[in-house]
Amino acid sequence: MDILRKPEEMLAWSQARSREGGTIALVPTMGFFHEGHLSLMRRAAELCDTVVVSLFVNPTQFGPNEDLDRYPRDFECDMELVCKEPVAAVFAPTPELMYLAGFQTEVRVTQLSTYLCGKSRPVHFAGVATVVTKLFNIVRPEVAVFGEKDFQQLAIIRRLVTDLNIPVRIVGHPIVREADGLAMSSRNANLDPANRAAALSLSTALRLVRTEAARGVLATAELGQSVARHIHSFAGTAIDYASFVDGDSLEAVETVDERTILALAVHVDGKAGKVRLIDNGFVLPQ
Repeated sequence: MDILRKPEEMLAWSQARSREGGTIALVPTMGFFHEGHLSLMRRAAELCDTVVVSLFVNPTQFGPNEDLDRYPRDFECDMELVCKEPVAAVFAPTPELMYLAGFQTEVRVTQLSTYLCGKSRPVHFAGVATVVTKLFNIVRPEVAVFGEKDFQQLAIIRRLVTDLNIPVRIVGHPIVREADGLAMSSRNANLDPANRAAALSLSTALRLVRTEAARGVLATAELGQSVARHIHSFAGTAIDYASFVDGDSLEAVETVDERTILALAVHVDGKAGKVRLIDNGFVLPQ
C-alpha cells in the first residue's frame, strides 16, 4: 500500500493506474477509522479495480468554535487498520499542501447547503464541496463511496457532480451501527461511559418514530413532539435539529410518506465539552 502526501504525487499515481486500464474508487475520510470506514473501503473494492482512501481533516469545513482541534486523530492506528483492507493507496496531505498560500476559491451548492446542518454550520458544506472537488481532480476516480450517515453531505455531493459534469459515480453506503444501535462515528471517541447512554437518544428516537408511524401517526408535528420529549429525557442532551424532510430535496414535510427521512443532530455532553452527533433514517420501511 502506497502512502502519498503531495497532490502532484497522487495525481501521477492515479494517471499511471488509468494508463494501465484500471478503474479507481475513492473513499474520502477524515481518519480515525472505525468499522464504518472499513466497510466503505470494502464496498469500493467491489466496484473498481483499485481503492484509494483519502485521509484529511479538512479545516475549511469547520467554523469558529467548532471541534477542529478536538477532532480525534491517530495516523499510526489508521494505517494498521487500512493495510488489512483492499486499499492500494492512502492520500494523506497536509492543509498546507491542499491549500497553498493565496488560496481563494470556493465551491458552493447553494440551496441544499441551507438545510439541516447548514443552519448551524454555515461554512461547513462549502468546505466539504471545495475539498471533495479538489480530491476528485487529484485522485481522478471513476467512483466515490460515501456513508449515508452524512446523508445531507451525500445529497450535496450528488448535486455537485451533476451540476458541474464531474465524471464520478457517487455511491452511498448504509449506516454502520454499534451493537447498541449507536451510529459509528469518529466523534464517538469523545464520549465516556457516563454520556454514552445519552448518545443512544438518537437511534432510539428513530425507533420510536417508526413505531408511532406504523401505528398510523403520520403528522410530523406530532411525531416531532415525541422525538423532542424522548431526546430531552436523556441528561446532557441538546437538540440542534430533529427534522422530517424529503429524502431527495431535503425540504421539510408535514406528513410522512415513503420518502420521508428523520434527520437528527444532537449535542451530548462529552469528555471535553459538547459532542455533536448526527443520525438519520427513513420513517417508513423501504
